[in-house]
Amino acid sequence: MTATEENTTVPRDERNEQDERDEQGVKPLELPADKKRTRLISGPGILLLWLYGVMVVGAVSRSAVQISTEFDKAPLAYSLSAVAGLVYGFITYSLVRGGETARRAALVCCAAELAGVLTVGTWTLVEPSAFPDATVWSDYGMGYLFIPVLLPLSAMYWLRKARTTAD
Repeated sequence: MTATEENTTVPRDERNEQDERDEQGVKPLELPADKKRTRLISGPGILLLWLYGVMVVGAVSRSAVQISTEFDKAPLAYSLSAVAGLVYGFITYSLVRGGETARRAALVCCAAELAGVLTVGTWTLVEPSAFPDATVWSDYGMGYLFIPVLLPLSAMYWLRKARTTAD
């Protein structure tokens, strides 16, 4: 083999299996097609991930301060804010993790989140005395620009779309 032939780059699809090894001689791990995780954070999924991340920080921070300083004032409201933070955290984790199982778990969690927002939102309007202080989901998330009611709807749409594109 001449020096010119040695320095010539071979297109990736023309290389043999031995050429697929890295500098240390290790062959990259390839998962079977059915074991590969579907990315959930591409396109609009990145925005969903960012919004859920912001909601995690907001809900967990708010509930941590309220529970530690004035829990006796409105224990139900502050506990519900903590639950909302946990739900947001799980959905954020599922979006980052990716894959069909995580997609399904996030979809179920988004449906539970929407049910919680609608239940608490309606409850705060029907019987405001039950909530001496607002929660993340009070008045359908009005204190958070209605993001708590719009976010699960958007996420469920995106997660359903991610399933159809993965098939």
